[in-house]
Amino acid sequence: MTDVIAAARAANRTILSEVEAKQLLAEAGINVTETRLATSIDEAAAHAAELGYPVALKVVSDKITHKTDVGGVELGVADEDALRAACERIHERVTAAVDDPQAQGVSVQPMAEPGAEVILGITQDQQFGPVLMFGLGGVFVEVLKDVAFRIVPLEPRDAAEMVREIQGFPLLEGFRGQPAANLEAIESMLLQLSEFAEANPEIAELDLNPVFARPDGAIAVDARILLTSDS
Repeated sequence: MTDVIAAARAANRTILSEVEAKQLLAEAGINVTETRLATSIDEAAAHAAELGYPVALKVVSDKITHKTDVGGVELGVADEDALRAACERIHERVTAAVDDPQAQGVSVQPMAEPGAEVILGITQDQQFGPVLMFGLGGVFVEVLKDVAFRIVPLEPRDAAEMVREIQGFPLLEGFRGQPAANLEAIESMLLQLSEFAEANPEIAELDLNPVFARPDGAIAVDARILLTSDS
């Protein structure tokens, strides 16, 4: 059991923060944006100065799953003055929207160069065990539900088939002049997640959404991990 999962178990938590989830994924070699927890505005400013502006800020709270819905996200924060104002706005909006949000602070991460938005995920099936998911990400996953599934473990052929069988695949090939995504990078991340699921049976659910798929590779800018209720 990794240190991150062990710490969550010791605290009787089944939800990892975005910071914890990305730390766990980065340790497994999966490409995620570096994300740090700040428990004060001064600490957020210090992290942003080290990571480099512009940055994204997100509220960190076990009680908040959809951060955007409660005003808990600020994107493209350009400098320290903007960061301090953004932290105040996040605090005001979240406390107005959520009773006792129990926020631990905000996460700070550099803004990633955008690309085609895809989602990669893991769920646990009672009969088959871990199952991998791939589809269009961002808001599209909820609207279109254009996803493919495979049982873990994946072979390279499985990853290639998953990417190509969704109806939105033309968007990844470079639809109407948009740059084509690096399909090999997406397939590689799917195979890494397959190994991750096998190595960490404590993972009940995992979502990487969105993953920015670009010509130069793929990077997850948000991550959610739910642990199994039994240790």
